[in-house]
Amino acid sequence: MSPDSPATRVIGVHLVLVEDGRVLLGRRRNTSFAEDQWHTPAGHLEEDESVLRAMAREAWEELGITIAEDDLVLLHALHHLDADDGRGRLQLFFRPLRYRGRVANREPEKCHELRWWPLGDGLPRDTVPYTAHALARIAEGSAVSAVGWPG
Repeated sequence: MSPDSPATRVIGVHLVLVEDGRVLLGRRRNTSFAEDQWHTPAGHLEEDESVLRAMAREAWEELGITIAEDDLVLLHALHHLDADDGRGRLQLFFRPLRYRGRVANREPEKCHELRWWPLGDGLPRDTVPYTAHALARIAEGSAVSAVGWPG
């Protein structure tokens, strides 16, 4: 990339669904990233799609719940330098004010199971590291962080 070119980033959207102090995580499977680790319901921004639309789409595709774009609140922005491929990724973590439907695992080919975990110190040790980082910052009330970048 030339010094005059704007940086391009991969943008991820993550759903932070919390009920009774517990956050919903799924155990990944048959994916190219973080096999058998716990992660928030998430996906990537597609061409010609807003981050709000992407989050609402992913909630429907993965969990079968409907979230209005106006009902999404940005909790945390994480600027993550991926050690595997060296790409900068902007990870956006959203909380829905409300949603319709019952949470279900609609992608069993990509997710072993869904489970509710205590938000904060109660996450499983095999949670995706940047996800655990972001959820800890959310529990602290922090709106933005960065991981993986040199000093």
